[in-house]
Amino acid sequence: MFKGTSLLRLVLALLACLPLAGVSWAAHISTHAPKKSQPKISESQHARRRLHHLARSRSVSATPVSATRRRRYHERFHMSSFAEDIAAGDVTTGEDPIVRQAAVDALGNMNGTVVAIEPTSGRVLAMVNQKLALSSGAQPCSTIKLSVALAALNEGLVSKDTQVALGGRSRMNLTTALAHSNNAYFEALGRKLGFEKVAYYAHEYGLGELAGYDISGEQVGAYPDEAIPEKLGGVGKMCSYGEGVSMTPLQLGAMVSAIANGGTLYYLQHPTTPEQVANFQPRIKRQLDIAPLIPEISDGMAAAVQYGTARSLRLNFNEEEILGKTGTCSHDGTRFGWFASYANTSVGRVVIVVFLQGGRPTFGPKAAEIAGRMYRNMFDHNFFIAGPGLPADTATVKAVSTNP
Repeated sequence: MFKGTSLLRLVLALLACLPLAGVSWAAHISTHAPKKSQPKISESQHARRRLHHLARSRSVSATPVSATRRRRYHERFHMSSFAEDIAAGDVTTGEDPIVRQAAVDALGNMNGTVVAIEPTSGRVLAMVNQKLALSSGAQPCSTIKLSVALAALNEGLVSKDTQVALGGRSRMNLTTALAHSNNAYFEALGRKLGFEKVAYYAHEYGLGELAGYDISGEQVGAYPDEAIPEKLGGVGKMCSYGEGVSMTPLQLGAMVSAIANGGTLYYLQHPTTPEQVANFQPRIKRQLDIAPLIPEISDGMAAAVQYGTARSLRLNFNEEEILGKTGTCSHDGTRFGWFASYANTSVGRVVIVVFLQGGRPTFGPKAAEIAGRMYRNMFDHNFFIAGPGLPADTATVKAVSTNP
């Protein structure tokens, strides 16, 4: 009896322990499929360095490939666009006081010069920073396009409406090319004209010679005897950027004065005393055969101010019609900004040339903006009603054709 009971208790105890044994057994058996054994990889030191380098290169912030390939050349400039006391030493006794003050205020502290001219006589009404204005000049940049345009018109190559092929399907006429200062257009004209004709007309319009009559300290600039090498752009580059040419503000002012007055190239004169103003007599250098061409070129000069490269002028002045041409280029770390213009008013005309030199803030549209401020100052002081200031005992003004 005892043995039977003990055997029964033993069987019951074993049955009670079975669930616990299952849990314990399950705890030691992985429910996941066993991983396949991986071969052991032994990396060399070179491989470890290479993988480390790749990992570091991936961690750098991503930069689009296109951005890394679009690296632009940034020109370095060595001259400041700003200067103080630039008008110190100017001789101003014979200048028009309204025009002089308007020019000084408009130029401010920009490193440059302003020359204002009465185009019907060649009288210099004001010349701010005379040291720079009378210097040997600088590359004319796109203002050379005025000379090239007149040459091409004179030779009958184009009219203002002639469409010139610029490559592919692109075509352009003279008015648009002047308004937007299109280089390809004027390169094409220059190549068709050839250097001899380009140089002939440039000299006719006063480049390469003194613009003034007995103006102390004036320098002549330079015009080359032959075209620049083809590897530098040849005659095409000379006609679009003025490459190889050195032009003075007085030379540009004399040429634009001839456009403004219908074709008379005057010697520029800068009176320095009241007596010289009172006895002033215009002196004609030569008559230019451009009267029929002026309507052809004036549309482009007006368009430059209305909607082209010189439209910054209109930020300050739009009461009268202004016609002009900008120029921007650089040479040996110095940037040049040109703007030559004339006001076409019912009571007369005045020519203003602005020339700037310096760094990145210097360019043609900035020169046009300065001219706009100057026209505004003159307009606000009734210059376009009164005209240039002359002494009460002004002598009878007669044109004299002479040589200096």
